[in-house]
Amino acid sequence: MAIQDSQRRLLLVHAHPDDETIGTGATMARYAAEGAHVTLVTCTRGEQGEILVPELAHLAPEQEDGLGEHRVKELAVAMAELGVSDYRFLGGPGRYRDSGMVWGEEGRRAETPDSVRPDSFWAADLREASDHLVEVIREVRPQVMITYDENGGYGHPDHIQAHRVATYALNLAGVPSYRQELGVAWKVPKLYWTAMPRSVIQQSIDALKDTPDNPFGTVQSADDFGFVVDDADVTAVVDGTEWVDRKMAAMRAHRTQIDVEGGFFALSDQVGQSIWSTEHYRLAHGLPGPVDPETGIESDLFSGL
Repeated sequence: MAIQDSQRRLLLVHAHPDDETIGTGATMARYAAEGAHVTLVTCTRGEQGEILVPELAHLAPEQEDGLGEHRVKELAVAMAELGVSDYRFLGGPGRYRDSGMVWGEEGRRAETPDSVRPDSFWAADLREASDHLVEVIREVRPQVMITYDENGGYGHPDHIQAHRVATYALNLAGVPSYRQELGVAWKVPKLYWTAMPRSVIQQSIDALKDTPDNPFGTVQSADDFGFVVDDADVTAVVDGTEWVDRKMAAMRAHRTQIDVEGGFFALSDQVGQSIWSTEHYRLAHGLPGPVDPETGIESDLFSGL
C-alpha cells in the first residue's frame, strides 16, 4: 500500500536513535497497530552517546568510533518491536553527526560543548538540513508531525536543532513555489511537541526516593529540572497501555544507551506502566480536535482531522 493510501500518516523527527522510543514509543506502536503510516526521521546516528555495555566500550569515538553504526542496528530492532517499517536518517545515515553534549553545573540540563565537529548536526546549515526534511514531508504528506519544543526538552543541542529543522521544514514544505523539485507542496495540519508534565516527574521522584539506586539522588522536586512543563500546558495525552510491552522491548533494543532493568526505568509495575505507557504532547501548530469535556485534553493526535 502506498504511503498516501493510508488515511492517517504520522511523521516524527528525533535527534538520536533511542529518543523516539523513550519519548514516543507507545504512540508509535499504537498508531502503527491501528493502521496509520508511521514515519520516523532520525537526525544523527548518535555517535557520541555514552556506552552502558562494557564489552562494547571499544565503539566509543575516542577508540574505534563505531557506535553510530551499532546504534543503526539497535534502531532497526527497536522499530521492529514497535511495528514501524518506515524509518530514515535525515539526509541519509551519517549525513549529520551527533554533536555531543555536556551537563550543566548541577547535572540536570544538557548544554552544547565548547566546540563541535564541523560535520555535527549542531553545525549543519539549517536551510540544507531542512530541505532534506521538506522532501520527506512532501513524500509522506503527514497530517501530524511530532518533535521537541524550542528547548529540545532538556537542552541537548541536537534536540534543539531537530526542533529548528522540523519547524522550518514544516513551513517551507507548504509553500508551492519553494523548491518544486523536492515534491508537491504539503501543509501539515498539526504539529506536536513532546512534553514531560511536572506531575509525572514528581510521581517518579516519589516512587524512587527510598530505592537504593535512586537516579534522582537528593532531588525532591520536579521543579529542579528544566525540562518539565506545567500540566496545564499539556494539550494531548496518548494512552499506550496496550502497547507498553512493545515500548519496553524497543527500549531494551537500545542496550548501549538504556538500562531498562535499573534506575529510572525500574519503577514498580503499577507506577511504571502509568509513566511509560502514557505520553504527553503540546499542540504547537494547527487546531485541536474534540477534547475530553472534563480535562480539555485530546486523546488522539489525529483528533479533528
